[in-house]
Amino acid sequence: MKGVRIGYGEDAHRLIPGRRLVLGGVEIPSERGPLAHSDGDALLHALTDAVLSALALGDIGALFPDTDPKNANRPSRDFLEEALRRVRERGYRVAQVSAAVILDRPKLGPHRARIQESVARLLELNPEQVGLGFKTSEGLAPDHVQVRAVALLLPLDQP
Repeated sequence: MKGVRIGYGEDAHRLIPGRRLVLGGVEIPSERGPLAHSDGDALLHALTDAVLSALALGDIGALFPDTDPKNANRPSRDFLEEALRRVRERGYRVAQVSAAVILDRPKLGPHRARIQESVARLLELNPEQVGLGFKTSEGLAPDHVQVRAVALLLPLDQP
C-alpha cells in the first residue's frame, strides 16, 4: 500500500524594473518583476519543486533547464502541469499545499483570494486546501521575492 508523501520546495528571484510580477499564475501590479528565464512565478516554481520532491522526482531545473531556449519566458503553469502529470502517473494526487511568500512590496494581502483560487484551480483543489502566508523580509531582502512551499500527496485510491 502506498503511503502519504510530503515534499518541500523553495524559489527566489531578484526583482528588476520592467518585468511582470506573476505569483500563483496571477499578475500583480508592480513596477518590478523577477529576473528569470521563464515568467519567474516563484510561487509556482516552489510548488512544482514541492510536488516533485514528494516522490523524489528531481526538481524544476532538471526538468526545465534555463539553458533550453524553449523555456524562455515560458509560463510556470507548464512546469507545474508536467510535475502533476508525473505524480498522477505514479498513482498520487496533491491533497494540500501550503506556501509562504516573502516580498517587501507590493503588499499581497489584497490579492490573496485571486492567488489562492488560481493555485487551487491548477492543482485541482478547493481554495481551502491552499494555505498562503505573506511575509516581508523586514528589509533583509527588499529586492527579492522568495517562496517556501510544502505539498501533501496521497495515493489516488485514498479519499
